[in-house]
Amino acid sequence: MNSRFVWLLGAGLLCMAGAVVATETQGPTEANPVGANPNPVQLRRPPVAPLSAMAQLGKEIFYDASLSSSGALSCASCHSPEHAYGPPNDAPVMFGGATLSRQGARAVPSLTYLERHPNFSIGPEKDDDDNVVDLAQMAALGQQTSRAKKVATGTAASAANIVPQGGLFWDGRADTLQDQALFPLLDPNEMDGGSAEIVADKLRRALYAPRFAELFGAGVFRNQRLLIAEAMFAVARYQVEEPSFHPYSSKYDYWLEGKARLSESELRGLKLFNDPEKANCAGCHTSAPTRDGLPPLFTDHQYEALGAPRNAALDGNRDPDHFDLGVCGPYRTDIPEQTQYCGMFLTPTLRNTATRRAYFHNGVFRTLEEVMDFYNFRDTNPEKVFPRRADGTVQKYDDLPAKYHANVDVSDPPFDRHLGDTPAMTAQDEADIIAFLKTLTDGYQVER
Repeated sequence: MNSRFVWLLGAGLLCMAGAVVATETQGPTEANPVGANPNPVQLRRPPVAPLSAMAQLGKEIFYDASLSSSGALSCASCHSPEHAYGPPNDAPVMFGGATLSRQGARAVPSLTYLERHPNFSIGPEKDDDDNVVDLAQMAALGQQTSRAKKVATGTAASAANIVPQGGLFWDGRADTLQDQALFPLLDPNEMDGGSAEIVADKLRRALYAPRFAELFGAGVFRNQRLLIAEAMFAVARYQVEEPSFHPYSSKYDYWLEGKARLSESELRGLKLFNDPEKANCAGCHTSAPTRDGLPPLFTDHQYEALGAPRNAALDGNRDPDHFDLGVCGPYRTDIPEQTQYCGMFLTPTLRNTATRRAYFHNGVFRTLEEVMDFYNFRDTNPEKVFPRRADGTVQKYDDLPAKYHANVDVSDPPFDRHLGDTPAMTAQDEADIIAFLKTLTDGYQVER
């Protein structure tokens, strides 16, 4: 992994938590008004410039519904710019296909903040690509290596864990934005473009077809594979160049820079977010800027098996023998034998999370309150989270075959508690954390 992905983790998070404590205990002063960051930083945002010709072509493709079999579904239909490039409705998954009646398999992730996303790998963070080891070798090594606990004040240690990380989609099966754009275009449950031949023919007849000739020459239309590849590359360029995909304009960003103040509830939420004895959110959703001033992405790009409840609203789950196993299938097919990763899904960014209405890979939770209850009660009071069997017993981890239950994280706080223990958070704690999460929504207007 390139060094620009390396976070200021352990010490940075300690400083961040310390800054919050300072504002609470020292009281407001003229130099440090209440709710202000006592240690502001200067963030480096992506440069803003007019879109290149390639990105302009990608924008037209991104909004082109004619590429779908229904003629009504474009990339923007599921990745709505008005909803942080996430789903525009409250459903757990989106519908697609020729009549928009086929249910998608997973909750639609946001397309924001992917410009710094690393490729899929298995192993610790690394600063170069020397001595590359294949996935199978690294997975085998990971089975023999102890795993460091992931806590908010010591994430530098857990960065060395030999676990899956990086990649796009919930299972990391695409490495590039170009590849990521192609999957939904051809998926029969999504845009359902049909075949490569059909898609290429539509691109040749599109209103923006002359742009292909201008950029690549008229010969591009005779090479079906090249035509589609360049179209998807153009979509990727649009996502990289268009500022709204990575604005870093949340209240928290401006608080980091000393340009906004957090309320008492938001400050308490930030402290709890970073506290390994409480929520420990920052153990996976890193909240500190990088050493060179890049804003935090609120994900460590790693994969976790959390044992979320089964979502009965998904068509596939009508079959009791159907299970979505994440990294080891069914949609990712290259490492199914690495069963120690079954049930693992990518840790998403928490930026703009308050704008969503479908959480986790299966969209089983509809509100942040439900998500916080899951983290708080999964192990101490599982009856609050999971369904009961006919005999009244709680059916814990009901969306994962029993043989893979050992993959579920039971070591990282707050999942290190046991049945009957006091939950990590109070109701007020949960409310304060949610208040903080709302500061991660883009579009905050700084007071002048």
